Amino acid sequence: MTLTRRASLGAALSAALAAPALLRSPAAHAAEAKVLKISHQFPGGSADSGDFRDRLVRRFATAVEQKTNGSLKFEIYPGSSLMKTVAQFSALRRGALDLSLYPLAYAGGELPEVNIGLMPSLVSTYEQGMAWKTAEVGKQLSALLDAKGVKILTWIWQAGGIASRAGAVTAPDDVKGLKFRGGSREMDLMLKQAGGIISSVPSNEIYPAMQTGSLDAAVTSSTSLISFRLEEIAKNVTSGRKGSFWFMFEPLLMSKNVFDALTPDQQAAITEAGTAQEPFALQAAKADDEELATVYGKAGVKVSDMSAADLEKWRAIARDTAWKDFAARNAACANLLKLAEAVG
Repeated sequence: MTLTRRASLGAALSAALAAPALLRSPAAHAAEAKVLKISHQFPGGSADSGDFRDRLVRRFATAVEQKTNGSLKFEIYPGSSLMKTVAQFSALRRGALDLSLYPLAYAGGELPEVNIGLMPSLVSTYEQGMAWKTAEVGKQLSALLDAKGVKILTWIWQAGGIASRAGAVTAPDDVKGLKFRGGSREMDLMLKQAGGIISSVPSNEIYPAMQTGSLDAAVTSSTSLISFRLEEIAKNVTSGRKGSFWFMFEPLLMSKNVFDALTPDQQAAITEAGTAQEPFALQAAKADDEELATVYGKAGVKVSDMSAADLEKWRAIARDTAWKDFAARNAACANLLKLAEAVG
């Protein structure tokens, strides 16, 4: 039978449309890369420049892609562009978000035990904070998060400084009457006892709050004090380079549901890549403590440091307020605090 020209063209078109489906076998489908989303609140950049926390997740993503021969790929969403800052922890627990570099104490309203990661005057050096990982406090904190659906991939600690539109803040008496941002329930308790008026905002909202006058001073990591350009509006800054009452745990976290769904080889690649970023994070955090003083000094902001006597005064207030309140919340909190105090 002779086909009409129209029929011939139709048959050819049908064959062309069907060809891709025929060529893509089930094995080809299985080989397609799985794309994971990483969210964080910090300014975006590149693997070589910008906020080191954004650089870290990009380095991590590249390492995992290489280790898995491209079976895992990543999309990175800085500046809370994928979802709001605080909501990221809950999203991880539900499996609605794959990974986040997250200030753990932000989840304190949902899981009070995690406020141990921003307990004033509890951690006084980077070495002490990193020692938690293999100490009993770190093991129990990791187990607690695992049970809640979240895995720690990279241990990151950061010292903090204080940007102020008013006078320098080094000793507790300097806080009186200032509208102050601490960053956690426990930090706020200590600052309130010192005479501060507490204002709770995420670190990425400090700039507009200080700009409008709804905030006089804020303590946050050295890196955030640089990345959020607070030297443009501050008159004084207190560096954490010689000591700070503010050390925050900001780990790279992953949804346990998402992690458990991966192949053993993919899980191993993610675990190895996460651990491999810890030396970079430690070096970068320390470097930013020094860079903070340089950046603010060049902008004409007065730079101050806390003395050993200042730090001891803060510790005394913290023990009587923040530590006491945290330990009273439940048995798990009390136990974590006891274990953390044992890490010298």
